Amino acid sequence: MEQIKHAHVEVRGVKIHVAELGTGPKVVLFLHGFPEIWYTWRHQMIGVSGAGYRAIAIDFRGYGLSDQPAEPEKADFVDLVEDVVELLDSLSISKVLLLQVVISSD
Repeated sequence: MEQIKHAHVEVRGVKIHVAELGTGPKVVLFLHGFPEIWYTWRHQMIGVSGAGYRAIAIDFRGYGLSDQPAEPEKADFVDLVEDVVELLDSLSISKVLLLQVVISSD
């Protein structure tokens, strides 16, 4: 079995932690919920890469092994979206299947 590879990619002034497994031409991007980290997706990454996909999971800015932004109190959801877009651009990925956990309560 392949080992999950870890790297940091500079995105908008913050180093984003990227976990990656597989080399397939199609990419599945896993985004963690809050307050979670990339590790939430480790089992799914193994399954997806075994099916021939490239599996990528990240830690959002301020989470896990990613850098904390300089002024975290000013960060918002738009920052997370822009981070993902720039990260994909820097990895030369134009299309992904996106999986994200959303947990909410009333």
